[in-house]
Amino acid sequence: MKTYDIIVIGTGGASIVADAAIKAGKSVAIIEKGKFGGTCLTRGCIPTKVMVTVADAVREIEELPRIGVKVEPASIDWNLMSKRVWQKIDESKDVEAYYGAIDSVTLYKGAAEFLEDKVLQVNYLDGSVSEPLTAPIIVLGVGGHTKVNLIPGLEETGYMSSESLFGHKYPKKPFESLIIAGGGPIGTEFAHVFAAAGTKVTLVQHNVRLLPKEDEAISAHILTQLRKQGIDVVLNQEPQSLRQDGDEKVFTIKDRSTGAIREIRGQELLLASGIVPSIEELHLERTHIETLRGGWIKTNEFLETSVEGVYAMGDVNGEAPFRHKANYEADIIAHNLYRAKKPDDYRWARYDVVPAVTFTYPQVGHVGLTEKQARQAGYDVGVGTNPYSITAKGFALGYNTGADDDGFVKIVVDKATNRILGIHVVGPQASILFQPFVNLMNCGDTPLVPVHEDIGSALTKELRAKGLVRHMDPHSVITVGETMTPHPSLSEVIMWTQNYYEHRW
Repeated sequence: MKTYDIIVIGTGGASIVADAAIKAGKSVAIIEKGKFGGTCLTRGCIPTKVMVTVADAVREIEELPRIGVKVEPASIDWNLMSKRVWQKIDESKDVEAYYGAIDSVTLYKGAAEFLEDKVLQVNYLDGSVSEPLTAPIIVLGVGGHTKVNLIPGLEETGYMSSESLFGHKYPKKPFESLIIAGGGPIGTEFAHVFAAAGTKVTLVQHNVRLLPKEDEAISAHILTQLRKQGIDVVLNQEPQSLRQDGDEKVFTIKDRSTGAIREIRGQELLLASGIVPSIEELHLERTHIETLRGGWIKTNEFLETSVEGVYAMGDVNGEAPFRHKANYEADIIAHNLYRAKKPDDYRWARYDVVPAVTFTYPQVGHVGLTEKQARQAGYDVGVGTNPYSITAKGFALGYNTGADDDGFVKIVVDKATNRILGIHVVGPQASILFQPFVNLMNCGDTPLVPVHEDIGSALTKELRAKGLVRHMDPHSVITVGETMTPHPSLSEVIMWTQNYYEHRW
C-alpha cells in the first residue's frame, strides 16, 4: 500500500490545503478525474462571469441614452468572447503542470474510490486501477454537479448542463432560442447572457418566484427586470416531458396551481435546477463517513467528517455552493493542520455570514438573514430600504425615484440591539456594495459554535469544552483575510490582502 502524508481529492478549493502541505514539506497525493482547477475555473463562476460581463456591457450601453449618451445598438462578438472564456478554462493545463513539476507531489488522474476507511484506490481514465493508497489526512474536495431531474424523454432527446455547455456542447454562435429549466442563480445568469446575445430565452421555474433564497422584494425586482429584457419567465411549473420535433426541443410543463399544460419550444434545453454532491464514485458505503439527506457529506465546524482524519469541504458538504466558501473552509483546514502553533489557535467555520452574489442583470448580493427568516427566528425586526435614485450617484447613473428599475438596498436589523441581521442589494455593482457589511458582521468575538455536534475527534471535543472565542479585530489584516469575499467580484482586489502580505500566494 502506498502511504502519503496527505491525500487531496479534487483540485478546486482543496488545492489550498495541498499548497499548505507542500509548503510544510509533506508528501502529497492529488487525485483529479477531470480538468484541474475545479468547477469554478473549468465550468462555473469564472467562465460564466467572462460571459456575464459582456452581457452586462450590452445592457448598460442600451441604458446610456437616458443620461445623455448617444449610442449605436450593441451586440456581442461571440467569437472573441468565447476565445476569452476558453482562455480561462484552459488555465487548467497550467494548474496540472504546476503540481506535476513538484517532487513531493504525486498526481493521480482518475476517480478516487474508497476501499475502506482511509484506504483508497484510483480508477484511471484509461480503465486501469492504482495500488491502494492511504494517508493520516484525507481531504475530500470533489465538488458537485448539475442535478438532473427524472423527466420523461430527457435522456433520449438530449439537454445541456453547465458541464456540457463548457465542454462539447459549447455553441459556435448564440442559440436562436433556448429553454432554461431553473430560476436560481445559475438559471438567471445564463438567461441574462443569452438574452443579451439575441437568443429568445424562456426561463421555466418550479418555485413560485425567482431566486427563492433571496429576500422576497429582491425576487420580485429581478422578475420585473428579466421580463423587461424580453425573457419569458414562467413560474410555478412542474416539468412533464421533453421531446424532439424537427430542429426544436419541446418541453411540456404543468402549472402547479391551475394544472394547465403548456409546451415550450427551443433549439436547446439547459438544465439549471441546482447541484448534487459528486460522491457516486467514492463508494462512501464502504466507510463510516456519514452523509445527510441528498448525499451531502456531514462535516463539523472544523470540516471533520465522522471518520477521524478525513475532511470534506466545498460544494460536497452542502453548506453553500460557492468557491469563496470552499476557499474559506480549505484555509481553515490548512491553518489548523499546518500553520497553527497550538490547538488553541485553531480556526473554525461559521455559516451565518456567507455572502452570496447572483450575476444576473441587475446584480444581486446578500449576507445574513432575509426579513422573513429574521421574523421566523423570533427577532424584533426592523427593516430599512434605500433606493439608488435617492443618492447623487444613483441619479447620475440615470435612476429615477419610483421607476421599476431603481435598484435598492434593504437592511434587516434586530431592533432590541441594533445588530445587523442581514443586508440585501439589487442593482449595479451589488457584488461589491455590500462587502463592508460582510466585514462588519465578521468582526468582534466569535465563539466556537458546534456544527453537527455528534461529529468530533477527541481534540475537537476538548476545544469545544474550553469554550474558545476568536476575537476578530476590525483593524487587523488577519480579520480581512478570514472574511469571505464573493467570488468572482472586484472586492477580491482589496480583500485578499492577507494572502499577499504573508506571501502565501
